[in-house]
Amino acid sequence: MTLSGETHVCSAGETFDSIALDEYGDEKYAADLLNANPMHCRAFIFTGGEVLQLPVVEVPEDEEDEDIDEDEYMPAVAPWKE
Repeated sequence: MTLSGETHVCSAGETFDSIALDEYGDEKYAADLLNANPMHCRAFIFTGGEVLQLPVVEVPEDEEDEDIDEDEYMPAVAPWKE
């Protein structure tokens, strides 16, 4: 794992999941944050002021520019109403 050299100062109430969502756009990167900050691994909810090191995370290209057209996936009428 490579650290980016950037940090995140936690606010009260934040979690690894919420920070991963804010910093990387997806909660699934919480494990990467945990691995980069083992000294905080027992924190479920941050009290505020903790400084986390942000690791470099490889985001697949198909996730970077993912523009989902919700109309394409959502039927105009619910199936049980047809």
